Amino acid sequence: MDAVQVGFIGVGRMGGTMARNLLRAGHEVRAWDTSPQSLAALAKDGAKAATSAEDAFSGDAVISMLPNDDAMRGVFLDEKVLRRSGAPAIHINMATASVQCANELAAAHAKAGIQYIAAPVFGRPEMAAERNLNIMAAGDPAAIDRVQPLFDAMGKKTWRLGPVPSQANVAKIAGNLMVASVLESMGETAALARAYKMDPMDVLNTVVTSIFDVPVYRIYAQLIGGGKFEPPGFDLKLGLKDAKLALEAGEEANVPLPFASVLRDNYLDALAHGDGAKDWSAVSKVALRRAGLE
Repeated sequence: MDAVQVGFIGVGRMGGTMARNLLRAGHEVRAWDTSPQSLAALAKDGAKAATSAEDAFSGDAVISMLPNDDAMRGVFLDEKVLRRSGAPAIHINMATASVQCANELAAAHAKAGIQYIAAPVFGRPEMAAERNLNIMAAGDPAAIDRVQPLFDAMGKKTWRLGPVPSQANVAKIAGNLMVASVLESMGETAALARAYKMDPMDVLNTVVTSIFDVPVYRIYAQLIGGGKFEPPGFDLKLGLKDAKLALEAGEEANVPLPFASVLRDNYLDALAHGDGAKDWSAVSKVALRRAGLE
């Protein structure tokens, strides 16, 4: 794919970093966000600022990275957006959506004659900056082929998960459930270490280096062991959203997810104690509080 015009809707911490990688790859980016600061920062790197989401829904392809189902529905179930003159042939939704929302968006795009690809990512903003994201893609294989160069500009590997867009969202929800379970286990480990007058960082580093020496464990061992939850790479309140998405998906398919229920309650505990804007690894503080160690 030669240089193309890409609309980008939602350029916060993750979306903005991904859009910058597209710019570095030589693509033209027309961006929109509810935050003027995010748009201004991206404009300094060469992006054009759109006046609205509808204005950004143009070009050869559009990418979106919005925070939740309500935001996605508010933009992409609006017929004025999907049926506007000059709408792109392909929309790549790289946000974490519920299975139900993904199916609604796919149907609305099909009705409007626009190819819809779900392509949520695994990785934090610092990983996005290094083009080190894993991209979960599902949708029409030919459409994915067409936009593969865009994925290559933003991530290290694209995993193709099937022809139905929501299949990528199932994989993303399941992956986030696994990561959230890692955070909970690390929080409990940190509490146990502290109760025995040991440095949680020493214990976590020892265990991770010995038997779990992979990026997700290394990153969160440092955050939880050092109690460094600000600035957030992924807001704790979004962790609650993801736990709920897992429970909704499980209920729809009659799949019990008991760990997801525990995680939801722990995120609620953390929110009640004012940690919603911290990194989602701050859920580890719940185990400390319950042990009287915070």
